[in-house]
Amino acid sequence: MSFSARAAIIAAVTLAFAAGIGATAPGVARQAETAPSSSNNTPDPAQVPTMAEALADLEADAPAAPEALVQDDADYATLAAAVAAQPLVVDDEELNCLAIGVYYESKGEPLEGQLAVAEVILNRTESGRFPRSVCGVLKQRGQFSFVRGGQLPQPPESARAWKTALAVAKVARGDMWDSKVSNALYFHARYVSPGWRRARVGSVGNHVFYR
Repeated sequence: MSFSARAAIIAAVTLAFAAGIGATAPGVARQAETAPSSSNNTPDPAQVPTMAEALADLEADAPAAPEALVQDDADYATLAAAVAAQPLVVDDEELNCLAIGVYYESKGEPLEGQLAVAEVILNRTESGRFPRSVCGVLKQRGQFSFVRGGQLPQPPESARAWKTALAVAKVARGDMWDSKVSNALYFHARYVSPGWRRARVGSVGNHVFYR
């Protein structure tokens, strides 16, 4: 056998051995994918990435978002932003009761006033002086004038004011924002003077709040 024939056989065996390593060694396979094909332009099906792999590569290569744009879900620049971010879904009966209280007591108020009312209701559940549930606080005799016969009227679901009240209730229950009267336990409308001997916390919108 001539020298040139032997050289051709050795080269063929070497290429076949290298191809076998490339198919089994993960570190080498990626390098083999970048080498140009000497036979034709048709890609090897084994080297075509799946959609998941392509997306993963894009995400890995994408530049990181600026730190100022990365925001915790519970951090909002304004109360309005916190309210706007809430999904309008009634998660449970307690949330529904809280939203009802916000709706009937403060639906014409600015967001800060609606949040303050929600905080009063929640504060009562934790004070030890009132029922421990939101629904119980609202149904307590003589506390909220919109309650009739111990029943809470359900606002119309399509009403914009109801959707706002529901979002405000979620913000309050999730402790995503504090009003300036966040420790209040009582409130009354500005147009009445009950003569309470309680510590006044402040006023928001059309209500005055006390501790």
